[in-house]
Amino acid sequence: MNPTERKDYITHRIETAFKTVEAARLLSENGFWNSAVNRLYYALFYAVNALIVKYDLRAKTHEGVRQVFGLHFIKTDIIPKEMGRFFTRLYVKRQSGDYDDFITFDKAAVEDLIPTANEFILTIEKIVVKM
Repeated sequence: MNPTERKDYITHRIETAFKTVEAARLLSENGFWNSAVNRLYYALFYAVNALIVKYDLRAKTHEGVRQVFGLHFIKTDIIPKEMGRFFTRLYVKRQSGDYDDFITFDKAAVEDLIPTANEFILTIEKIVVKM
């Protein structure tokens, strides 16, 4: 990926992350709690991908993205540890909501996640725009 392609990709991923949080908010307002959790996780995933690309790192799977994120950004204190825990928490919730039977989230489980997801993306955006 050349520098222009990289910058375009990063910009696209951050924009998509914010749009995906908005989609999660709309799903949440309409009672689609599991779908909202799914969208929130993916919003963070898109932002983390932008960060990984900015630093020319690679990951091929969701678990790989989590490992690269932890190793290069959480353990080095580039990203606060509580944000790493939040990303992992949403990953686990998304997995459970998508694949486990009889898992249904509710308003209480979802509504506080939305502002934290926005903060997470804003934190990453501040890092990746310093190009």
